[in-house]
Amino acid sequence: MAALTSRLCSALLLTLALASTSVQANNQSGWREQLPQAELVGSGDFSWFGFSVYNAKLWSPAQQVNFSQPFALELTYRRTISRETLVETSLDEIRRINGQPLDREQQSEWTQQMSQAFVDVKDGTRITGVFLPDQGCRFYVDGKLQHVIDDQEFARAFFSIWLDPQTRSPKLRAALLGLNP
Repeated sequence: MAALTSRLCSALLLTLALASTSVQANNQSGWREQLPQAELVGSGDFSWFGFSVYNAKLWSPAQQVNFSQPFALELTYRRTISRETLVETSLDEIRRINGQPLDREQQSEWTQQMSQAFVDVKDGTRITGVFLPDQGCRFYVDGKLQHVIDDQEFARAFFSIWLDPQTRSPKLRAALLGLNP
């Protein structure tokens, strides 16, 4: 009886170990499943009043990134920032680049979506947004899928924060797009 119990425990432990390895492998692949051919296009740091806020990396299967093809923007934070601050700052930048206010319903919807996609961040937290043309976008936190937003208009407006010529940081935009010599 003891031998049978020992074998059952060993089999159970082996099954749990294999399942855990499978889950870890799936979580580590994260956003790369959406863009298996993606290569680093460019990267740069964003600072505000001399304080490093995050490092940004732009990944794409194509070297010339635009909104007609998928890409990933990876932000590795260097500071503690609340989810609420990330959402409000994103909305402010979307409105600034758009040049006009969002209607109340759209702002409410986008606030709700970003609140689900973002987390409170600290030094080392990595949030990766994947832009998918004609679909919307997906957000991954430290490699794990956090939230899917099926809204093309939101996706374009959000990623324009970094990629639009009216971005707050033209040097970072140029670095991300690989335009720096």
